[in-house]
Amino acid sequence: MTQFRISEAAALLGVSDDTVRRWGEHGRIALTRGANGMQVVEGTDLVELMTEHAGGNALAEAFPLARTSSRNRFIGLVTAVHRDGVMAQVELQAGPFRVVSLMSREAADELGLEPGVLAAATAKATVVSIERPQGVHE
Repeated sequence: MTQFRISEAAALLGVSDDTVRRWGEHGRIALTRGANGMQVVEGTDLVELMTEHAGGNALAEAFPLARTSSRNRFIGLVTAVHRDGVMAQVELQAGPFRVVSLMSREAADELGLEPGVLAAATAKATVVSIERPQGVHE
């Protein structure tokens, strides 16, 4: 099974190391000792915590789901908009993730996309690649 250090689990959950430790003390998540003696969290134990809050955070509440068939949704702030004559490149920071979209300048203008604006990027794809870092948590 894959094990994560407390700092790694905290990063995946989007909380502080102290929060993960408190959750362990209160039984919300199981903390065990890894082979090196440090506290770790099993990857399978993170799944429930990560999915119970999916779409249920303050940003999701501030930006209610529109009727759409897209399931991959990233809510964040527009950090840059680069416009030329016909096209616009819009950058959105959604938590630790940077999402870049190319769209018509007309669409960017109609949506009022400027740095600091709350927005959601959605993606619907028939091909999504999943990769794992080499040599980490084998």
